[in-house]
Amino acid sequence: MALNYRKDIEKCIKFIEEHIKENITIEEVANQSGYSLYHFCRVFSLCKGMSVMEYIRWRRLSLAAVELFKGRKIIDIALDYGFETPGGFTKAFRKTFGYSPTEYMTRMTGYADTKITFEIGGYIMNPVIVKKTAFKVAGYGIKTNITGATYTKDIASFWVNYNGENLENKMYKILNPPKHGEVGLCVPLSEDGNAIYLLGVIVDDFSKVEEDMITVKVPEAEYAVFTTTPVDTTKDKEQKEFAEIIAGTWKYIFEDWFKESGYIYDESKLDFEFYDERCHYRKDTVMDIYVPVRKAK
Repeated sequence: MALNYRKDIEKCIKFIEEHIKENITIEEVANQSGYSLYHFCRVFSLCKGMSVMEYIRWRRLSLAAVELFKGRKIIDIALDYGFETPGGFTKAFRKTFGYSPTEYMTRMTGYADTKITFEIGGYIMNPVIVKKTAFKVAGYGIKTNITGATYTKDIASFWVNYNGENLENKMYKILNPPKHGEVGLCVPLSEDGNAIYLLGVIVDDFSKVEEDMITVKVPEAEYAVFTTTPVDTTKDKEQKEFAEIIAGTWKYIFEDWFKESGYIYDESKLDFEFYDERCHYRKDTVMDIYVPVRKAK
């Protein structure tokens, strides 16, 4: 039976909407999908671009914003959506929307008919199915928790630091890998969501690894390999459009491709992103996403 990730995620979102004013736990939301907690949180963050808790907090604030135009007191709205104090609500509101609730009302008068829509992946891709033998990766990473409200921010901040410290050059100089290419992967440490996000290179062995590095053995697996649509990054130093293409491709994979593919995601393996000379400020910048799969029964 093939998995329909979009349908399952939408079922979880419906559950969140129905219980948005309650103290929802991640476990309760994950149970609606039938997946393991770790796999659910991973798929959700890839499809929606934020962790489950980030999404719940964002929806509460979005609905609270609509409530402002009904003339309700801020303290009542804050308590209604799970904020202990008006001050805590105002701080969270300003962080999300850039304005205090009062300033927001003034600026948004006339635009109170707010609707939340979800972007549907519009990519048409035919991945290559390949079998890849086990390999070793060494590099730099951070510990995070995939169930937490700061998961996607942790990864983003790591990339900022990576660019600032130029860890790429450092890795190549120390490890001297046989081929060029960086691997980005998320390695689960426990079922409760603890994980390591690693940016590394493929090495023959770990003999040159230094103390501040992290190593991972990626097991043999069958993969669906997706190459992102080409984008011009020659004039975009931050490669924002490229990052959006990558996020959109992950979203497409889980929301659209799996549904009709005849494959299911192999949770016993590791997915990863692969960056090589094709993604360094070119007019046709691309990268590859390796998704472990097995035939649906």
